[in-house]
Amino acid sequence: MPNSKVETFHQPLARSAMAFVLAGGRGSRLMELTDRRAKPAVFFAGKSRIIDFTLSNAINSGIRRVAVATQYKAHSLIRHLQRGWNFLRHERNESFDILPASQRVSENLWYLGTADAVHQNADIISDHAPRYIVVLAGDHIYKMDYEPMLQQHVEQGADVTVCSMVVPRAEASGFGVMHVDRTGRIVDFVEKPADPPGIPDRPDFSLASMGIYVFDTKFLLDQLKRDAADPESSHDFGKDLIPYLVKHGKAVAHRFERSCVRANTEALPYWRDVGTLDAYWSANIDLTDVVPSLDLYDQNWPIWTYAEVVPPAKFVHDVAARRGEAVASLVSGGCIVSGASVRRSLLFTNVHVHSYVKLEGAVLLPSVDVARNARLTNVIVDRGVRIPKGLVVGEDPELDAQRFRRTEQGVVLITQPMLDRLADA
Repeated sequence: MPNSKVETFHQPLARSAMAFVLAGGRGSRLMELTDRRAKPAVFFAGKSRIIDFTLSNAINSGIRRVAVATQYKAHSLIRHLQRGWNFLRHERNESFDILPASQRVSENLWYLGTADAVHQNADIISDHAPRYIVVLAGDHIYKMDYEPMLQQHVEQGADVTVCSMVVPRAEASGFGVMHVDRTGRIVDFVEKPADPPGIPDRPDFSLASMGIYVFDTKFLLDQLKRDAADPESSHDFGKDLIPYLVKHGKAVAHRFERSCVRANTEALPYWRDVGTLDAYWSANIDLTDVVPSLDLYDQNWPIWTYAEVVPPAKFVHDVAARRGEAVASLVSGGCIVSGASVRRSLLFTNVHVHSYVKLEGAVLLPSVDVARNARLTNVIVDRGVRIPKGLVVGEDPELDAQRFRRTEQGVVLITQPMLDRLADA
């Protein structure tokens, strides 16, 4: 089974590749934030959605054929994709396919797993005839050039190349972990092991799978067909397909540090799974640092998104106790800070903050309105929420937990239904 053919290449391999983005998951650990939207559609960094990072990586890498498979509560995600990612043109040999679960293979089957999501769209992939498939998760925050991984895949004649991240062994139990030999070939692949294998040259660290895979297209489609016929399979890349290829083919690991994109200010490779409320809040608030770990201002690797047409942010009033100001914060277009104090916070598009409000450690999603005299500390406020006059959150842990969703680390999620229940009580 191993693909022993090694070829030379003179143009970027990305031009012969298709990016297949898996964006169907709910992300249930984000609690009410994903009640109405899939995790990849959750807002991030002031004006983007989580999926924009994966899609931007593909475009910036030179990949011009992109497919996105959706499933859970996909309307918000599909609308965003249609508005922000419709610039790829068929007449330029480009394509952008949105692939909702639509029972194309069977009248009673949705996507059964990540591998099945690709298999159900095999005919669409074949129509585009890409030479390589880059399978991507649509729910992580990172910057990566996929071209070096494609080149390694071809140079080593691999059946599958798996992108890996170095993590301390003590923290690796939550990942799919690869045991590799000194050449980088994967000799074992285990999901969430109690005792993760170490790296040959760094025994105190493990190689964790990032859910990023490169295949030759024909080989992948053949393997998906085989997997689909296996009644014992859960039809998942990490649980089924990759372990099978480790045993029966040639699977190699690609180190993320070889292809991560870093601006001059970014000291370390950046990758975040913002799959919990605490992780989501921290990743957003970290962007307010003077020198954040993730540089959003790097024009050499822009993060593309749908940009609403809105006026500039506005700060009004300048008297004692009623000064419109923001310190160590990100304030997006369309925001009005009217006689309020905003510190170490992130305001998404069209947020209005009224007089005598105090915000600290606040992540306010688009179109939030905060009425006078409210005080919000270490909060996430969902899109379109109307914060009532004088509401105080973040100062009384017991009261916060009774009224809202409060995490173990003290971050409070506020949604409109939660406020409506308070008003009805």
